[in-house]
Amino acid sequence: MTTQRSEPPQNADERTMLEGWLDYHRATLAWKCEGLSDEQLRAASVAPSALSLMGLVRHMAEVERSWFRRVFAGEDAPPIYFGEDDPDGEFHPGEADTWKDAYGTWQAEIEAARRNVAGHSLDERSRNRHHSHSEPCSLRWIHTHMIEEYARHNGHADLIREAIDGATGE
Repeated sequence: MTTQRSEPPQNADERTMLEGWLDYHRATLAWKCEGLSDEQLRAASVAPSALSLMGLVRHMAEVERSWFRRVFAGEDAPPIYFGEDDPDGEFHPGEADTWKDAYGTWQAEIEAARRNVAGHSLDERSRNRHHSHSEPCSLRWIHTHMIEEYARHNGHADLIREAIDGATGE
């Protein structure tokens, strides 16, 4: 698999630009994981952190699910990887967890996110509020937050990938 990354347009309407940056950061995370074995993708970065590339992908599947399905669309979408017994379960892939499964789940959540926002105004407010917020938020805010979330974790992915095999790049 070769990840295709397109620079977001420099001159576009707000919606196109927000979606362009979000897709760019989604592709960046996929690119950072490209060409590695399941074992490398599960490898923790630096002790005592359990952060791994597969863990980041699983986390972003949860984040996509939370903001676009539970918060924005009001869906009953239970957590995929975490629960009361392991509140950070997405960051703890085991030996049986594979890239194929993690990537497939993440891509399915991205597609669900796209379906849930299609045809909705950036000004439209979410059906639910996030547990850390006092009120529903606009779709514009969710897009901006998701870009920030990916950008932050792509920085982590840069460092983890470099520690694994020396690969660097923007």
